[in-house]
Amino acid sequence: MGRVTVRRRVLRVREGHPSHRPDTLAAEEPMEIRVGGRPLTVTMRTPGDDFDLAAGFLVSEGVVRSAEDVGGIRYCAGATSDGGNTYNVVDVVLAPGVAAPDASLERNFYTTSSCGLCGKASLDAVRTTAAWSVAEDPLRVGPEVLSALPDRLRAAQKVFDRTGGLHAAGLFSAEGELLCLREDVGRHNAVDKVVGHALRSGLLPLRGTVLMVSGRASFELVQKAVMAGIPLLAAVSAPSSLAVDLAAESGLTLVGFLRGTSMNVYCGDDRLEAEPVAVE
Repeated sequence: MGRVTVRRRVLRVREGHPSHRPDTLAAEEPMEIRVGGRPLTVTMRTPGDDFDLAAGFLVSEGVVRSAEDVGGIRYCAGATSDGGNTYNVVDVVLAPGVAAPDASLERNFYTTSSCGLCGKASLDAVRTTAAWSVAEDPLRVGPEVLSALPDRLRAAQKVFDRTGGLHAAGLFSAEGELLCLREDVGRHNAVDKVVGHALRSGLLPLRGTVLMVSGRASFELVQKAVMAGIPLLAAVSAPSSLAVDLAAESGLTLVGFLRGTSMNVYCGDDRLEAEPVAVE
């Protein structure tokens, strides 16, 4: 199995004084996802929760919707020329009757840890029809609950404490209880790991939940939330314009710049249990 962290020797300079010392880094390795033995994509990720990552990716792409759609997930033995197992190739076997991914989803080059959309032929290709409507979710959340999420997310980031180099995605209840947390060098990978865990646990759709992510809220993260049936996505930084557009179209509540007691609600503010103050 791949390591979550690695040690490297660095030159550290503090107040003009140099010294050599070991430093802990977040590991980053490629992982190839296959479906029925056929290569689908390669993503750069932090090793760990790889089966969740593969399953969550397939949820995001609209290939699977429930645990029953997956016949099995395994690491591919013989991934190297000498027959060894790198634990960097995962094969997902779909259940009988579940259609294989469309050929248009196949990536001919790797997906970087910072860009989950690389390889898409067009923007339309990612506007996958969701299995569930988040617009109909009756979730209501108080501002005080949302305000507490960044600190709760940060407190649960065990690997970040050692490396300072990982993104996190946390799934919370409407009351602010942490249900699942995953870390990865890629924002989209962290979310896929959360969604994949939910799929494999038979929890989809994730109605009445809040997805909290470190960093910004991109189009791809909104898409992943919608595909998993999550009605509210919150981020500590800014959303992109396409993220706001997709959230508005889908009926998802999108919160950005969630820091302390401040936040921007870009769409779906009816889910917030607060009376807006009129601005003259």
